[in-house]
Amino acid sequence: MSSDGAGERVETLEDLDVEDAVDEALPDFDDGRYLYCIVRAEEGATLETTGVDGEPISIVVDDGIGAVVHETDGIYDSADLAQVRRWLVRHQTVVDEAGEAFGTPIPFQFDTILRGDDARVREWLREERDTLERALSGLAGHWEYRVEVVEIDPIDDDALIEQDERLQDLAQQIDDSSEGAAFLLEKKFDQRLKELRASRRESITADLQERLADVAREVHTLERSPSASLSDEVAGEGADEDDGETLCRLTLLAHEDDEGAIGSILDDVAANDGFEVRFTGPWPPYTFAPELGGDESTDTPPNA
Repeated sequence: MSSDGAGERVETLEDLDVEDAVDEALPDFDDGRYLYCIVRAEEGATLETTGVDGEPISIVVDDGIGAVVHETDGIYDSADLAQVRRWLVRHQTVVDEAGEAFGTPIPFQFDTILRGDDARVREWLREERDTLERALSGLAGHWEYRVEVVEIDPIDDDALIEQDERLQDLAQQIDDSSEGAAFLLEKKFDQRLKELRASRRESITADLQERLADVAREVHTLERSPSASLSDEVAGEGADEDDGETLCRLTLLAHEDDEGAIGSILDDVAANDGFEVRFTGPWPPYTFAPELGGDESTDTPPNA
């Protein structure tokens, strides 16, 4: 499985700086299909919604596997971040509605485009059929969930000192030392504090991962302090630093029937004084979608 989602050379929003990227060279094409997701569908299937910039949506089907698309002759790039957010939200809405109509989709990242017409899409579906069939079967009924554990009132230094003999010893040495020696000891003291905080976070994360692994198919850690990416904004993530200290962020792939069990585990964590748990989902399984491609006709522009 790949964290890049479906599509050749797809990059996640976390990896990219939209404002810097829009000036980079982009591929030219006369006829293309903007790709939202792959679903199980029969010939003639439709999805009653509109896509990015109000474009009409269609489903190109080949032997029971459909690509949700709209026609395009260019990529969606803009230095206007508000515009990009609107596009991204519309993209996500189409993928969500496809999931409701057809079951768990294989989602593409924003602005993934296949050069060519519907016939080329059908050809590509045939080329990737084995991978798509395995992914649709394996992901059926499974969704992505995001978990963030935040300590609203982080443990203070005094509490850590009370719990650690090494810190107590260093504090005493600092009081009894000359100015020069005390400076070096203070650096050791600060380093010990950092180590204890990191160890505490790791312990909390490992314990939660172990418990969630009993009910989820896959559990992965995410960066604890993400940049303000567009994808996190759509997911309702990226807490303000003033809200507390983020102890861990996780993403999990789980069957929809196990959502209640996941919620119960998180309720136990939230019951700890000072802890807040932020739980979002179900989302289409972007993190757990297979990497597709091997064909230069599938493009993702720099602002994807």
